[in-house]
Amino acid sequence: MSVIPCQQNAALQVKIREFADILKAQAHELGAHGLDEREFYNSGVFRGAIERIRGQFSATMRDKREFVQHVLNHMQDGQFIKEWDSAGSENRHDYTVIMPSGRTAVIELKGCLDGNNTNIFERPPNAREFIIWSVCTNAGADPQHNAWSGLHTRLSAEIIAREQRVDGVLIWDMVCGTVGRPCPKLTGENDPRVTSLSRYRLPPPCVYLFPATIPSPRNNPNPPPQQLHDVELLRAFAECFHANANDVNAVRFAVAHDGAETVRSTTITRNGIVQRQSGNTAIRRA
Repeated sequence: MSVIPCQQNAALQVKIREFADILKAQAHELGAHGLDEREFYNSGVFRGAIERIRGQFSATMRDKREFVQHVLNHMQDGQFIKEWDSAGSENRHDYTVIMPSGRTAVIELKGCLDGNNTNIFERPPNAREFIIWSVCTNAGADPQHNAWSGLHTRLSAEIIAREQRVDGVLIWDMVCGTVGRPCPKLTGENDPRVTSLSRYRLPPPCVYLFPATIPSPRNNPNPPPQQLHDVELLRAFAECFHANANDVNAVRFAVAHDGAETVRSTTITRNGIVQRQSGNTAIRRA
């Protein structure tokens, strides 16, 4: 049982560690910097280059937005959504989607969910539905850690403390199903649930459904998660990309007072089976 089906790729982690060791040992031989080995490592060139590359990977959104564009266009072509638009840099969300029913759904795009950026979101007043979409392009990251950190540690605290309703989370990107992040949902190369889209071969997404109301210790301590048919946008993702009951998770947040502290627990259920459950954890926000 697990919070998400995929696991960290152990073979890839070995290759990453081995390559990192080689890079640290032989970096001074690369390029035309004109420094000997001791000067090179004392100069800060190596550390500075690593930090620069890291920052560039973290900052770029171009590949992620291109992926989202292909996905939403595909959904629109299949009439799973009516239309969509990028919200622009002036807004605190990323995409607005008009559903076939006329509902307005809003998407907030995030990375791997384990960072402080996950806490930064604002549900706009016009949103009938508001979801967070995790696009984690780091194949070396740990999906189990990231998903639990995002769902329990970060999002549950923000939802309860700031009374910011989130209808659900989509964890899914272009690395899913690749050599770097094999997808355990797939049975093989010709699995009928794979969607070929542009240069991507996509497995079904992982869908997490949240309660329709804000948990409150006195008035609403244990609201039930919504069903897939309640959140039209998440249902559209599931239907368009061949998700089944094993791809859809119900997330329940139970909240209470423990002395002066507010505590909550998170329970994730998939296909009727509890996959992970926390104890009561105090809400402490940075």
